[in-house]
Amino acid sequence: MEPTKRGPVLAVFASNKGPGDAERASLMSQTGTYFAKRGAQLLCLAENGIIPIPLITAARAAGGMVRIVADASIVLPPALSGVTMEVLGDQAARFNRLAELAEGLVALPGSLASASELFGVWSAGRAQGSNPPVVMLNRHKAFEVMRGYAVDVMSPGLPGYDKAIQFAESVEDLWSRISRLVSEAH
Repeated sequence: MEPTKRGPVLAVFASNKGPGDAERASLMSQTGTYFAKRGAQLLCLAENGIIPIPLITAARAAGGMVRIVADASIVLPPALSGVTMEVLGDQAARFNRLAELAEGLVALPGSLASASELFGVWSAGRAQGSNPPVVMLNRHKAFEVMRGYAVDVMSPGLPGYDKAIQFAESVEDLWSRISRLVSEAH
């Protein structure tokens, strides 16, 4: 099925490594399908042999476009043949490239590595003069510490922080928030 309109270009940070693998894979699949059916173009970071395969395969099956920015360790499995992949040898270059391409950043519950990558891309965007909005799926309170930080630390010192970072409770809420923030930014 082909998306009906061009939606936002979203960098999605997800990992299925570590405890809770099966549920993370399910969330990635749900997100990939839901976002692709609404026309979103997804960007994924693939490093150290880790590729968010459930996210990518679900998005593609729903007719979505996916682009991967990767390090040299990444070899796409046959199921991902045809996916555009740009290999950049330096992590800072990968972060800068994602920040350059993304209109918004989405974080799914995952590993500490995916949270670090999200922060790296967000920081690269800020350094480039863009302020990509961030929405985190707070499933099972995965980002509760970040939510507390946003309220306690960011809110007094960063006017409009609620337009910079938000938290969602479901995939549908995640889409609603990120699509609204991206459209408000344009």
